[in-house]
Amino acid sequence: MSDKKPSKKMQYLFTVIVLAVTMIIVLACLLREKSLPELGRIFTSLDPFWMLLALGTLFGAWGLEGLCNWLLSRHLYPEWTYGRSFMVGITGIFYACITPCGAAGQPMQIYYMSKMGMEPGPSAAIISAKTLTHQCTMVVFSLFLILTELPFFVKNVSNLTLFTIFGLVTNVIFILAVILISVNAKLIHALLRGVLAVLGKMHIVKDIPSSYDSIVRHLNSFQRGFKTMGKSWKLYLLVCAITVVQLILGSYDTYCIYRAFHLYGASMWQVIAAEVFAGMVVSFIPLPGNSGGAEASFEAFCHIFFGNMTTPAMLVWRLISYYGSIIFGGILVFIGSRRYLDKTTGTADVIPPAEEIPTEPSAPPPTAPARIKMKHK
Repeated sequence: MSDKKPSKKMQYLFTVIVLAVTMIIVLACLLREKSLPELGRIFTSLDPFWMLLALGTLFGAWGLEGLCNWLLSRHLYPEWTYGRSFMVGITGIFYACITPCGAAGQPMQIYYMSKMGMEPGPSAAIISAKTLTHQCTMVVFSLFLILTELPFFVKNVSNLTLFTIFGLVTNVIFILAVILISVNAKLIHALLRGVLAVLGKMHIVKDIPSSYDSIVRHLNSFQRGFKTMGKSWKLYLLVCAITVVQLILGSYDTYCIYRAFHLYGASMWQVIAAEVFAGMVVSFIPLPGNSGGAEASFEAFCHIFFGNMTTPAMLVWRLISYYGSIIFGGILVFIGSRRYLDKTTGTADVIPPAEEIPTEPSAPPPTAPARIKMKHK
């Protein structure tokens, strides 16, 4: 245990440094463009109604995130509740905000689902299905939005083609990788052996056979769970439709900020299109919260709306959408942990399933999380 603690501390320290540096750069740009008295006048004149509405979109998008998780979870576990799904969703958002590439988001969701009583294989399959539907929907919907306003963005956004290519390539690679892991076990095992061999030669991985067996065990569990999800296209289409609403609501905060600055002229659809597409482009920037990339994409796509107020608007946008996710997300994760996990053991405090769960002849140990009955397909 002692070997892992310094690593975690270094990860958190890295996150804090990135966030601090990013904020300092934004503030430096602000002070270069505006004087302190001028900034004071700008921020104190913001429309409180639109600011509250911008904050409300954050919670609305989180609610829809929980709804998507709940629909996929109850497909396998009918006893699963929306409250658990909301906590799982907010857990993923919170940890994705504080780790590079959002790397801890999905693993922490699977971890919490296991603590709540779901088997690791099905939980990994549910989170993967959610991730796939979200990424595919975001790519298709963002391209649709850009195409509906193509003349406007071609005229006003520099390097639009470069942004599009980068966003498409990174997202398609990610989507194909998840699908590949799900359906082609032999190829994944061959790739895994090759990667581990290279890492072994670099002395990064010491015990190659043990590492291989551990990873394969988790992959097999994941693949079994993914197959169990089945081909419920009606369910996936419903989740995609809710994701579209979530993307619109999650990007509506930018339009609310636009109006809070007492700006007019741009249509709501244009602002949402810019924000959704910008979010797709920077999905895989390898820094916590897509730091650097998020600010650059906001500058590129939203400067046409905010003009000389772009940097102040960027600060407000990041405070709400990103730092708000960390602050409020952390609070909700803490509350949810106390509500759904036992305070002393950290195991699931679950509602008993409607039917008896098949168990081993011997009673489980006291600290083992109760398992929710999985629906057989």
